[in-house]
Amino acid sequence: MSFVSEFKEFAVKGNALDLAVGVIIGAAFGKIVDSIVNDLIMPLASTLFGGLDFTNMFIALGSVPQGVVMTLAEVKKAGVPVFAYGNFLTILLNFIILAFIVFMLVRQINRLKKAEVPAAPPATPEDVVLLREIRDSLRK
Repeated sequence: MSFVSEFKEFAVKGNALDLAVGVIIGAAFGKIVDSIVNDLIMPLASTLFGGLDFTNMFIALGSVPQGVVMTLAEVKKAGVPVFAYGNFLTILLNFIILAFIVFMLVRQINRLKKAEVPAAPPATPEDVVLLREIRDSLRK
């Protein structure tokens, strides 16, 4: 089998297409979660904690040149290595929210799958059971 035909077979399989759709939807969903965290949750958390700006929470690991504004972007631009724990907290919150949403989604899908399982067949009516017993006793 040639490389091209093998690749075509792989690309056309349902699993590869499902994976591609999942990756595209996941990327878009990740942007939505980023926006929720950065534009909604972190400003509220900042207000609750007295105006803390999580994006500018960092520790400079080198000397910051004079005249550089002490913001994360400016310090990084000056080439100073930083320990950006505020950025880490934001990304960690993104992950927790995303993991919770995926958990809820999988949980709901599992519930739907359980609901789709066909119920046990209905009990055999008594008259049919009685007729079977008669049949079996006549065979003896």
